[in-house]
Amino acid sequence: MKSLPNKTVLLLIDVQKGFNDPYWGVRNNPHLESNILRLLSTWRAAEMPVIHIKHMSTEPASPLRPGQIGNEFKDEVTPYKNEVIFEKVVNSAFIGTELEKQLLTNHLKTLVIAGISTDHCVSTTTRMAGNLGFNTYLVADACATFNRTAHDGTQLSADAVHIAALASLHGEFAQVVTTEDIVECLAKTAV
Repeated sequence: MKSLPNKTVLLLIDVQKGFNDPYWGVRNNPHLESNILRLLSTWRAAEMPVIHIKHMSTEPASPLRPGQIGNEFKDEVTPYKNEVIFEKVVNSAFIGTELEKQLLTNHLKTLVIAGISTDHCVSTTTRMAGNLGFNTYLVADACATFNRTAHDGTQLSADAVHIAALASLHGEFAQVVTTEDIVECLAKTAV
C-alpha cells in the first residue's frame, strides 16, 4: 500500500451504542471496537482530520433514534471537540449533510472509512465517496454487520454478508484494507 497524504480523513460511520442492542441480530467482527480505537488513536496522535457520522433514525423501534442512549457514540470513539460530527437520516453520509462540502472546502481528497454496518451505511457512503472522486480506503476489520434474511428467506450469516459487501466494493469504489495496513502505511508516511 502506498503512503497516505497527511490530510487523509478518518471517516467513522455510525459507531453508536444502539448497535449493541439485540434488535439488530448477530454481529460479526468482535474486534470492531478495538480496531476502530487503534485507527482513531493513530489519527489523533498524527493530528490528522477525523469526521464522525451519527445516524439519527426516524424508525420508531430503532435503538438509534434521537433522545435514546442508543443514539450516543460508543465510549471508545467519543468525539474530541475539534472533530467534526455530521448527523444523517439515510444510509449515505453524503446525503442531507455538509460532508462533501467540508471535504472539498478543506482540500481533503483521501478517506479511510470504518464503522457500522458494512452492507448498509458503510457501503452506501463508500460507493458515493468513490463515485464523487475521493481516493477511498475501506478498513475491513474495522467494520461490522449483522445476520440478514434474503428476499427468498435464506438466512445469511453476518460474516457472509460482510464478505459479500466488501467484495462488491473492492476495486470498484474503494481499496479494501486492514487496520494493520493503514497503521503501517501511516508509520511509513510519518518517517
